Amino acid sequence: LLPPSGLRGAQEAAILLADAIAAQQRLCIVADYDCDGATACAVGLRGLKLLGATNVEYLVPDRVIDGYGLTAPIAERVAARKADMLITVDNGIASIEGVAAACAAGLKVLVTDHHLPGAELPAADVIVNPNQPGCAFESKSIAGVGVMFYVLLALRAELRTRGAFDAASQPKLDALLPLVALGTVADVVRLDANNRRLVAQGLRRIRAGQMPAGVQALITTAGREIGRAH
Repeated sequence: LLPPSGLRGAQEAAILLADAIAAQQRLCIVADYDCDGATACAVGLRGLKLLGATNVEYLVPDRVIDGYGLTAPIAERVAARKADMLITVDNGIASIEGVAAACAAGLKVLVTDHHLPGAELPAADVIVNPNQPGCAFESKSIAGVGVMFYVLLALRAELRTRGAFDAASQPKLDALLPLVALGTVADVVRLDANNRRLVAQGLRRIRAGQMPAGVQALITTAGREIGRAH
């Protein structure tokens, strides 16, 4: 895989999250409602808990009521939950007003997204998006779930440098790859070399029966054979 160090903002996000975990802060993921957003949310929740976060929750906006992205009312709902940090997955790069409202409410804001930015970037504490200006990450087609997975890779490396664990005892994030594969394929992003590796590794684990219960339920409901998933 391409190294997380090439993804602009990933190291800063890792430091922000590592500090929040050390302070036992309340984290809230604001997800999108499609498959990429749902899997990115699940990857974020599971991964952050694996890496030591003790208080992580999520909010998925309603397509009809809330519209798309992090809006100011959604930011206010997160603030009302007494969260300390708001993390977007698969959205946020265009949420100028929503990020401003979150910051005004005293929240730290981490935007993880893969969509093309507009002329103005949101005033978040950290932005991780391969398509933001100045990012040299080669896989511009990575899905939102892939971006969140990369943030977790960077966070694990940061925690390793802080002595939370070593290479032998560190949490294994490969269990998240079936979700990464599902979100990547379902979002119909281009299967460049890096995305192809992520999907291949996820499918390998699915075929071996190593997947979250939700993914297994989808395969069973679809009447497919787990060993032949593709």
